[in-house]
Amino acid sequence: MKSTVIGYPYIGPNREWKKTIEAFWSKEISEQQFEAQMKEYRLANIQVQLDAKIDLVTVGDFTYYDRMLDLAAMFGIIPARYKWNSDLVSLETYYAMARGNQSAPASEMTKWFNTNYHYIVPEYEGQTLKLLNNKPLRYYLEAKENFNTELKPTIIGPGTFYFLTKEVATLNKPSYLLQLIKVYSQLLSELSAAGAKWIQIEEPILSTSLSKDDMELISEIYEQLNTVNYSSKLLLQTYFESVEWYEELIKLPVEGIGLDFVHGLEENISNIKKIGFPKDKVLAAGIINGRDIWITPLQQSSEMLIELESLVSPNHLWIQPSCSLMHVPVSLTAETKLSKELYENLAFANEKLQELAILKNALTNNRADQEAFEQNRLTRELLNSSSVRQQGEVQKNIKRLSEIQITRQSSYAIRKDRQQKILQLPDFPTTTIGSFPQTAEVKRNRSQLKKGLIDKEQHDDFIKKEINKWITYQEELELDVLVHGEFERTDMVEYFGEKLVGFAFTEKAWVVSYGSRCVKPPIIYGDVKWEKPMTLDETVYAQSLTTKPVKGMLTGPITILNWSFVRDDVPRSIVAQQIALALRQEIEALETAGIRIIQVDEPALREGLPLKSSKHDAYLDWSVDAFKLATSGVEDETQIHTHMCYCEFNDFIEPIHALDADVISIETSKSHGEIIGAFKNATYTNSIGLGVYDIHSPRIPEIDEMVAVVNDSLEVISPEQCWINPDCGLKTRKTDETLAALEIMVKTAQLLRKRSVQRVN
Repeated sequence: MKSTVIGYPYIGPNREWKKTIEAFWSKEISEQQFEAQMKEYRLANIQVQLDAKIDLVTVGDFTYYDRMLDLAAMFGIIPARYKWNSDLVSLETYYAMARGNQSAPASEMTKWFNTNYHYIVPEYEGQTLKLLNNKPLRYYLEAKENFNTELKPTIIGPGTFYFLTKEVATLNKPSYLLQLIKVYSQLLSELSAAGAKWIQIEEPILSTSLSKDDMELISEIYEQLNTVNYSSKLLLQTYFESVEWYEELIKLPVEGIGLDFVHGLEENISNIKKIGFPKDKVLAAGIINGRDIWITPLQQSSEMLIELESLVSPNHLWIQPSCSLMHVPVSLTAETKLSKELYENLAFANEKLQELAILKNALTNNRADQEAFEQNRLTRELLNSSSVRQQGEVQKNIKRLSEIQITRQSSYAIRKDRQQKILQLPDFPTTTIGSFPQTAEVKRNRSQLKKGLIDKEQHDDFIKKEINKWITYQEELELDVLVHGEFERTDMVEYFGEKLVGFAFTEKAWVVSYGSRCVKPPIIYGDVKWEKPMTLDETVYAQSLTTKPVKGMLTGPITILNWSFVRDDVPRSIVAQQIALALRQEIEALETAGIRIIQVDEPALREGLPLKSSKHDAYLDWSVDAFKLATSGVEDETQIHTHMCYCEFNDFIEPIHALDADVISIETSKSHGEIIGAFKNATYTNSIGLGVYDIHSPRIPEIDEMVAVVNDSLEVISPEQCWINPDCGLKTRKTDETLAALEIMVKTAQLLRKRSVQRVN
């Protein structure tokens, strides 16, 4: 038996990776210094695996931004707008694709399956594919030179890359596919020639609901790869769910198959028992949850492994986490402020490596570490029976949910008229998504409060000055609906978790969200309860400074759920209901104080969608109901907004409609206007905020670009439905960038209004 991992966190225990990238962007370090530091981080990650006694160490899971972007750059899939005409992809071009530059917008970014990680979508425009740079080979040789151990290079597989690539201009898919097979063949051959005994090929696409034709295409890809002359063994790795085409999967010409026995447990085990598992293949069993931070139930996992061991050939069972450990924090050792009860129930990436060692030892020595197993059981039971998980008032309210109406009082058409009489908004009203730049001064003020260098009164005074400044900016820009700027908030989920009962917070439990952006998800470990207003003071203060409407800004129940590490002792739907009830009380407090526009953001609603289409309805039923539970208690005159970004909307219109938000703002710039096409064949009557420029890029867009986005949108929705806004919050941008872009955005709306009047006349 061997232990291995699919991938390990590359950000470092103190986000060293992030800091180095951002130092390079700001020209604080040279490219040579950048490369040297990145190499240091790669080698350190390998050393961690070796120290944990991992048998087969994974390399190639490291990236400078995103692994899908890496492959696109490696294969020469560079969009023409970046004016690239070389056989080398510089870091400047690489990061332009990720972030944009002043002359070209960034490539589209969207969710990586049903996780909170975002990848850069490759754009194929008919380029001739070539293997320009074999990064997995480079990382393999680098590790081989520095460590005397068996190494397993890993790459995202051709099936997943093919189905996730956006084919912008190609009319010849067979040609593209043949080229893709050719570059993968070369990649594998070079790794094999360098001495790699095993190569891991990650195919999470196999855990989705593929059609028969899709599966046949993947089978053909692997049949073609099998004709290539290389000696390495291939481990075809699936994760995030079970595989639907199991019988076809096990026939593929590969020497090993990785299956998820956490999220795909029932279906994967059932398939093995019913159909069998090839005697000549290795089964890499994902038995430790790679997506959450709770300790593994060792006894249960050990029993599962014993069962799996009986279903495969001797020495053909490997053990590993269910997916890459990039989705969990690096190490628990930095956490010093958690309660003993909670701390002992947590396992981050390094602790999960230790759990692998315990489970492997239990099987290979035919005897479990009884003390470790018993302590594991008692630790879990202690938390499950604790008072924080047994709050009678919360559980009583959940049982009485049937008594609460979760639909608005009137239809949208009636609400819209009543809201307009109060708000008096112009055509194409302008607003922002909520947050404004978190400047060095804002961050310093927060840090000083945490360190006790200033008191809360001094901190609050600073926040008021920032709110005042930005209300003035917004009025000078002539925005129609204002926001207070969220200067008191760190993260849109963490902020609310800090004010609700049932949450815990870490010091350094960072995970990557996209690019260099890392988040520190709260831990929902108990029953969730609202105690007092969380956003009232700042919102009411902002409203006192202006006669224009100020939006109350909340994070929605499903986003709080999906962007947290969630307790595993009750269904997620119950936790969502608890959060929704808490937010309902917050919304009531805002409305009572006279706030007439309240935004409840749900960017993570779709990312929680199960990968299997057969499981969609159940998830959507309870998640949509949770949003409505939070928002349905308001009067008709109160306008409810929501915001979604960077997800595929094409198969998601019905749930969006079911939310019944008065205004939904969506991203329409980074996907170059394509998302709005999802509304083409749908009857959607509520208002839509068009994200007319990409906030993740430092470039200032031209007015023609914004107008083009709106014009494209007006082909499928009416002018009366349109709001104008950025595509996401502005906390990561600089002040001058923000003001310049918003000025152009407002001019865009004013131009559209003028044209609208001219058409009427």
